[in-house]
Amino acid sequence: MSQPSLRPRPVVYLFASAAPPALQLPDVVRRARRRGWDIAVGLTPTARDWLEDRVPELEELTGHPVKSAYRRPGQPDVLPPADAVLFAPATFNSVNSMAAGITSSWVVGCAAESPGKGIPVLVMPCVNSALAAHPQFARSVAVLQEARMQVLYGEDGFVPNRPGERLPYPWKNALAAVEQAL
Repeated sequence: MSQPSLRPRPVVYLFASAAPPALQLPDVVRRARRRGWDIAVGLTPTARDWLEDRVPELEELTGHPVKSAYRRPGQPDVLPPADAVLFAPATFNSVNSMAAGITSSWVVGCAAESPGKGIPVLVMPCVNSALAAHPQFARSVAVLQEARMQVLYGEDGFVPNRPGERLPYPWKNALAAVEQAL
């Protein structure tokens, strides 16, 4: 008779900013849970607004509150400690904010400090080709990589689409990269 594993399920924070792939989060949570992960969802304030009607579903799927704001001093943290952070989709604003250290949203702040705590952070952008052409975007991607974040951008990650064009978001690549990081 085999012994049950004493290793707890890895905790993966799934963060999203307001881009169309965020609307797919319930399905992504289901896929991640099938991998044996304990998932906690964090949203930028605008992404929370977009997904407000789906927050109860996300909380039921994960067993955790969906977090989108900093806790007040003295309040307990409502989420278990993360083993990895996947920030996908990460908008132009979120990528640049993380790189600049502007942590006005909880998900950006948590992702920005996680490498300093030894927690792997994987960032998959979701930007169109016009925004990706802005010189700050390439600088921000380089800063995130310098900060020890894995940016899933380019051939094995997210490839920018033309403005107004909708292509499938490469969730499979994001989940595979988290699997590797764990």
